[in-house]
Amino acid sequence: MAKKQRADQGDKNLGNIESALSKTELFIENNQKPLTNILLAVLAVVLLIIAGNRYILKPRNVEAAASMYMAEKFFERDSFNIALNGYGTYPGFLDVIDEYSFTKSANLAKYYAGICFKETGDFESAIDYLEKFKTRDMLVAATAMSSLGDAYCELGEYDKALKTYLKAAKKYDNSFSTPIILKKAGIVYEETGELDKALSIYKRIRDKYPDSSEGNEMNKYIGRVEAKIANS
Repeated sequence: MAKKQRADQGDKNLGNIESALSKTELFIENNQKPLTNILLAVLAVVLLIIAGNRYILKPRNVEAAASMYMAEKFFERDSFNIALNGYGTYPGFLDVIDEYSFTKSANLAKYYAGICFKETGDFESAIDYLEKFKTRDMLVAATAMSSLGDAYCELGEYDKALKTYLKAAKKYDNSFSTPIILKKAGIVYEETGELDKALSIYKRIRDKYPDSSEGNEMNKYIGRVEAKIANS
């Protein structure tokens, strides 16, 4: 009896599958032309993207990188205004951003522009460009977020600065940039009177990054904060 029920159930399931297949076949048969048109449209878009990348975007990337070469040289010499705005026939980072949008160089130029604006005291513009910059390079991303935190500090937006520093330290944790960024956070906590948090940050740097230059100097920062706490 049980075997018969299982057999009946199996026949029923098979019948449902066959019915579903028949409906699918019927749908495809009745809509063959629209489906073919959709498939051809998708294929055309894929081919267009491939062609655009090969024949348009790649050459523009090469051209943009060449155009930005002198701006990078001026940046290395701390000539931030010239690097930003260009000099003579040499375009600056802002020119590259405007003329070569959607290229890798234009994206990198946003990072450079943000640093240039920060160094020349235009902190709001620095924030604007640094927030637009995207990269998968961990150290560059950490540096960009650290600079973003610096710009917030200069504007007196300490909560945003701390949030940015701590996010950068967590997201891009490494032995080079993280102790630098955490030290900045500790100093902000100390300057704003949050001494317990400053002390916690300084001890974290000392204990987790002892081989860094920041780790080596943390005892004096810890001693200073402990003295402030004792006298408060």
